[in-house]
Order: sequence, then structure tokens, then C-alpha cells
Amino acid sequence: MAASRDIDLATWPRAGQFRLFRTYDRPHFATTARVDVTALMTRARPRGVSPHRAFIHAIGAGIHAVPALKMRFIGDRVLQYDAISLSTTVPRPGDTFGYCYIPWSEDWAGFDERCKAIIDETANSTDLGANTGERHDLAYLSCLPWLDFTALDNALPGPDDCIPRFSWGRFVTGADGRVSCAVAVQVHHALVDGLQVGQFFEAAQIRLDGFADGA
Repeated sequence: MAASRDIDLATWPRAGQFRLFRTYDRPHFATTARVDVTALMTRARPRGVSPHRAFIHAIGAGIHAVPALKMRFIGDRVLQYDAISLSTTVPRPGDTFGYCYIPWSEDWAGFDERCKAIIDETANSTDLGANTGERHDLAYLSCLPWLDFTALDNALPGPDDCIPRFSWGRFVTGADGRVSCAVAVQVHHALVDGLQVGQFFEAAQIRLDGFADGA
């Protein structure tokens, strides 16, 4: 598990919001917005870059640009992790899937190599690999390439689950030739507001655009 530090609730500016939304039965909110993947599909993919793994890296970059997305709570204790691992679903034969756990690295080449190896290993295993609460230093990712969705909601085990969820859909080419896809972000309102979701989208888009001239 990644290193973390405790947030002092006595000085944390969001302590009031944290305590308020902890009382809610349904404290999560989900936002869906489109991101541009033109550079990824027209510049990076012809160079051999995997769009799937590159998108995972862009989500990781967005998460690590926003401190709130690295925060988790355990009871009344709020932690901020130094790094968040990316747990994504991996398709398997027979319309099933498994979960894998990809350590974050800002370095694309190293991340890509490790990401591919972990996904391949998970695809060839039979263990579901679900996190049953032993880890909090995670973000959950899933790809729905069959759908260009306009909204998405996730299954949640309860109101105290504060691990954010990130889902992306089919890549669609518009009449102007630009390629985009929908991205859904679901977070716990005790830790994250709309401002931070917007910051995530901005940082993820910057990373996606960065694939234009090289990783």
C-alpha cells in the first residue's frame, strides 16, 4: 500500500463538508463529460501506442493532479496517499472479467510496459481479484467500448465507499474529424466537489493531448 499522511480535520478547510456528506445515505455523485482523443488516435496509435493503455495513463495523470482524488477516509480518519494504483477491469473469455492493479508511474514507457504485463496476466488467470476492503489506495477504472454513453452510475457497496470510479466509452469520430469519448467520474462528496472533478478532466485532457508529439 502506498505511503500516506493524515489530514488534520481541525485545520482542513473542507472539514464541514466532510462531516455533512458523511451523514448522507447517498453521498456519491457522478459526472459525465467528453474528452478529445484525436491526438491519441491519429498521432499516437500509428506509432504503436495502445489507446487503451494510454487512456489508463491519462486517467492516472488526472487523478494525481488533484490532491482530493488521492484522499480516502477510514472512519473519521482522512488520509491522503502519495500515489494511487489503478484497478481496471480486464475482459476474459466467456463474457467474464477480472480486476487488475496497476501501480502509478508518471513515466509513460515504464508504465506502459508494466500495465501491459499486468493486464495480460489478469486476462489469463481465473481469480476475480476483487478488492474486499483491504486496500484504499486505489481508483477503479472500466472501459465500455460498446457504448457512447451520456451518463453512467456504478454499483457501490455502501455510503462509506470513497474510492472514485472512472469509466470511458466508445471512441466516436465527429463530422469535423475530431475523435472523442464520454468519461464518467463517480466520487464521494465528503472528499470531492465539482471543482475537483473539473480539475481532473483538465489534467486528463492535457495528458491525452500530450500523445500528439510523443509520450
